[in-house]
Amino acid sequence: MSSVESSGWRVPMVARDTGQEHRSSTPLELLFDLCFVVAVAQAASRLHHALAENHLAEALIGYPMVFFAIWWAWMNFTWFASAYDTDDVPYRLAVLVQIAGALILAAGVERAFDDRNFAVMTIGYVVMRTALIALWVRAGRANPEARPATIRYAVGVAACQVGWLVLLVLPEGLAAAGFVVGVVAELLVPVWAERVCPTSWHPGHITERYGLFTLIVLGESVLAATTSVSDGLDAHEPLAGIGTIAGGGVLIIFAMWWLYFDQPTDERADRARREAEEESTRTAFAWGYGHYPVFASAAALGAGLELAVDRATDHSALTGPFASATVTIPVAVFLLSVWLLHRDEKAHGFLRTATIPIAVVLVLATTWLGQPVLATGILLAGLVTVSVVIGHHVAGAEPAPAERPPTSDTTTTGPVA
Repeated sequence: MSSVESSGWRVPMVARDTGQEHRSSTPLELLFDLCFVVAVAQAASRLHHALAENHLAEALIGYPMVFFAIWWAWMNFTWFASAYDTDDVPYRLAVLVQIAGALILAAGVERAFDDRNFAVMTIGYVVMRTALIALWVRAGRANPEARPATIRYAVGVAACQVGWLVLLVLPEGLAAAGFVVGVVAELLVPVWAERVCPTSWHPGHITERYGLFTLIVLGESVLAATTSVSDGLDAHEPLAGIGTIAGGGVLIIFAMWWLYFDQPTDERADRARREAEEESTRTAFAWGYGHYPVFASAAALGAGLELAVDRATDHSALTGPFASATVTIPVAVFLLSVWLLHRDEKAHGFLRTATIPIAVVLVLATTWLGQPVLATGILLAGLVTVSVVIGHHVAGAEPAPAERPPTSDTTTTGPVA
C-alpha cells in the first residue's frame, strides 16, 4: 500500500527502511524510466545518423556528452527515491516535473548533436534538477539526523545548475572545457555529501531499478534494429544479407540480457546488503557510476545494428572496420563493464574470471570479419553456453543451503548519487 493510500495527501518524508521486505519499483518509477528512454532513443538515433554520415568526431564527442546528462539525471532520482519515496501528492508532482524536464531534454538532443546547441537540453536538465533540489530540501526538513547531507546535496546540485546555465553564454572553446569541469563537479557532489552523513538506500530496490533500466535500454536497441531491418526488407533488399544481421543482432541482445542477469537479483541484493555494512560508500558508488558504460553501450548497440543494415543496403558513408566497430565496440564495452561490476559475485577460478576478458578480445577481433554482427552473435551465444555450464558445475560443488553461513539482516546505509 502506498503512502498516499495509507496516510493522506501529504506525509513526512522520512527515510524508508533499508531492510523493508518486497521493496519493489513503483508505477511512478516505471513511468519515469519509460519517459527517460525517449531521451535515450533520441541520443542513439543521432549517434546512428552521425555514424552513417561518417561524422566520427561528432559521434565520439557528442554521444558521451548527451548520454551523460540523461544517465546522471536518471541516477540522481533513482537513488533519492530508494531512500525517500513517500509517494504522496507533493512527491508525485515533483517527480512529474522531473519527467517533463526529461522530455524537454529529449527534444533538445538533436540540436545538441547536430549544432552543438545545448540550450534546450540545458533547460530540461535544470527543470529536472530544480525539482530534485526541492525534494532534498524537503527530506532535510523531515530528517534532522540526515540534514547535513541533504543540505550539501541541495547546495551542490544548485551550484552545478548555475554552472550549466553559465556555459550557454561562453564561447564554444571555453564551453567544451567548462563541460568537463561541470561533469567532474556533478560527480563530486555525492562524494562531498556522503562524507558528512551517509544516505539510506535499499539494496534490493537499487538492483531492481538498474536491472529494469537495462532492460528498457536493451529494448530500445531492439526497436531501433527491428525498424531498420523492416525498412531494408521494404526496399526489397536481398534477404540473405539482412537475415544474417537480424539473426546476429537477436543473438547479441539475448546474450547481453542473459549475461547481465546471470546472477539472481535476490543474491545480488543480499551481497549488496552485506557489503554495505562493511564498505557501503565504495560499493554503492562503484555500482552507480559503473553503470554509465553499461547503459551507454547498450543504447549504442542499437545505432550499430542500424548502421549494419545501412551498409547492407548501401546507405552508409561509413564502411570497413570502422563500420563494424560500431557493433563490436559497444558489445565489448558492455561485456567488460558487466564483468567488472559482477566479478565478485561469481565463484573464483580461471574459467570464471577469464571467460569474459577472452570473449571481449574475440569480439573485437570480429571487427575485421565479413559478417561481424553474425560472428559476434555466435561468439556471445557460445559465451552464454560456457557460463551456463560453469554455473551448473559450481552450483553442484557448493554446499547445501543449510550448510551455508547465515546472512545478516542488519539494515544499511550508503550514498545516493
